[in-house]
Amino acid sequence: MSVSSIDVALFKRMVINGAINLKNNSEEVDRLNVFPVPDGDTGTNMSMTVTSGIRELEACESSSIIDNAKVLSRGALMGARGNSGVILSQFFRGLYVGLKEIPHNYLSIEDFTNCLQSGCEIAYKAVMEPVEGTILTVIREAITAVKASSFETIDDLLTCYLTAAKKALDNTPNQLPVLKEAGVVDSGGAGFVKIVEGMDLALKGEILVASDVNAQSQETKKPVEDIKFLYSIDFVLELKKPDQFVEKELKAALSLLGDSLSVSREENQVKAHINTNRPGRAIEISQKQGEFLSLKIDNRKVQVMNNNSDAAKAVVETPVSEPKKDFALVAVCFGEGIVSTFKELGVDYVIEGGQTMNPSTEAFVEAIKAVNAKNVIIIPNNSNVVMAAKQAAGMVDGVNVAVIKAKTIAQGYASLVNYNPEASLDENVEAMTAQIEAVTSGELTYSIRDTEIKGVKITSGDYMGISNGEIIVSTAKKDDALRSLLSKIITEESAVVTLFCGKDVTPEEMKAAETMCLDVNSDIDVELIEGKQDIYSYIIAVE
Repeated sequence: MSVSSIDVALFKRMVINGAINLKNNSEEVDRLNVFPVPDGDTGTNMSMTVTSGIRELEACESSSIIDNAKVLSRGALMGARGNSGVILSQFFRGLYVGLKEIPHNYLSIEDFTNCLQSGCEIAYKAVMEPVEGTILTVIREAITAVKASSFETIDDLLTCYLTAAKKALDNTPNQLPVLKEAGVVDSGGAGFVKIVEGMDLALKGEILVASDVNAQSQETKKPVEDIKFLYSIDFVLELKKPDQFVEKELKAALSLLGDSLSVSREENQVKAHINTNRPGRAIEISQKQGEFLSLKIDNRKVQVMNNNSDAAKAVVETPVSEPKKDFALVAVCFGEGIVSTFKELGVDYVIEGGQTMNPSTEAFVEAIKAVNAKNVIIIPNNSNVVMAAKQAAGMVDGVNVAVIKAKTIAQGYASLVNYNPEASLDENVEAMTAQIEAVTSGELTYSIRDTEIKGVKITSGDYMGISNGEIIVSTAKKDDALRSLLSKIITEESAVVTLFCGKDVTPEEMKAAETMCLDVNSDIDVELIEGKQDIYSYIIAVE
């Protein structure tokens, strides 16, 4: 089937198919993490970003392709997570910018080329210092190949775009030595290719359905508090236009909302089941096809729990009607003990997440609004959270928002020492940044694969010591790895060492860790905090 233009229906099918293809392959993309640490989340972040846009797209009643592109852009922007997710959201914004002035309600070959070019340009603008060998390179080289050729059909154009994107992705290890050393391609670029692959399949008439991960059969083994999707929906629908109904398209649309999906048709009726956290959206999508003959919604938990994946929680919720306070602090943290510590040090609003669940732009927007302050300082505590925080900083009117350069929990913790609510915003940013630069960060975690990074040979299952983002030691035993790490990051000039101890650390191990610190420098003060974080046995701040 050859296509010479893209109408609204095809535009939706292509983007939805792209989102589903990424979701179905997100674990594969996650595994492309350069560091062999079990917190790779690029595929998940990008999937959640585009899925946020798809939810708005599916709800759009307009027949205008411009309106549909606009809501897709807005949804992706608010749902953007992680650096690759933010770049992806800006790509979709670029698509909208590229078509918002077209006088007709379809995309010609020229229009589609312009949109892809606009997506590339705006994605690049989102990054202050673009690096080659990343998702940006894949996006740029794909559109460069398209502009160097001419096409008779959209099919040929997209085939060229996809081929060039794959070629660029395969070449990323040659542009970024760290990728070659780790034996992986760029994860953000890989996620983007999965989206384009799905779009290409839609053009060929292949409609995908999101696969269930740990679906119903496995979920029954979980404790009730671990149930991922709260509502169970069952319905029977009488089709209003049976001849036009496409079962795969309904399944595709619903599959992004949850799991345990089943859709079956018998003559003019459709029977379906899905577990979801968005029952209203599932009903809205289905109702477009006809009239409900029966509809049942069950709460799958004994008590209703907050299943918001951003887990944004206000420490103090101030009514909007109250006057704004001068200052507020917002921080991203993970681990019960770490969260409590940041609250005790004066953080007004904690967004729980960061290491394995990067919060969305919308989570930061909600936090900025919730603290009801004239000046807000955001402490990201993770390098992959900074772009979403900065994107949100410009989206709330009437508030001065600064994002400090805290890329680790240790840096964020140290920065709070220099926070002064009596000082100006600029003075606080300068003082907190200075403290960040004075702290040495350390983490101890385990490896999930064999690799070698900057001369350090790593075996799957090893414990790795990381200092300021660089793996400096890898050994089979936890205590050996910790001892070696501490000997490298504690110096004669060090005064204070703070250890946030993970869930796997016993009281005996905590005491032994303190002794190790004093063995390196007997004059330092050692502070032990039960951080209760996952993945990282120890998070260390040396000042």
